[in-house]
Amino acid sequence: MEKVLVLGASKHTYRYSYLAAERLTEHGHEVILVGTTGGEIFGQPIRRELPMDIAYDTVTMYLSERNQQEYIEPLLKLMPKRIIFNPGAENDDLYSRAKNLGIEVLNACTLVMLASNQF
Repeated sequence: MEKVLVLGASKHTYRYSYLAAERLTEHGHEVILVGTTGGEIFGQPIRRELPMDIAYDTVTMYLSERNQQEYIEPLLKLMPKRIIFNPGAENDDLYSRAKNLGIEVLNACTLVMLASNQF
């Protein structure tokens, strides 16, 4: 299964990033959690810094464009295979830059993609 970075992870069960982490785990994906507030879910830490020693298949973005700034350059250096910009996380600049590097980019919803077997 894929290694999936949930960027904007939250320990709050009502947040879409929490639900995505839960569903990704249920689907057997290896989930790496990074968020601005830290914490823990499903026995895994929510890191505040982006681990740079992992080859990510997919990054699912739950941070607003403003809150993405510190992660943009490290994220592009990691060259994930795909970045999914969930609703509210769209970023035209990062989208274009990633696409120009050959990274697949989508403005989509991870939860819908999982539910419809399009992930």
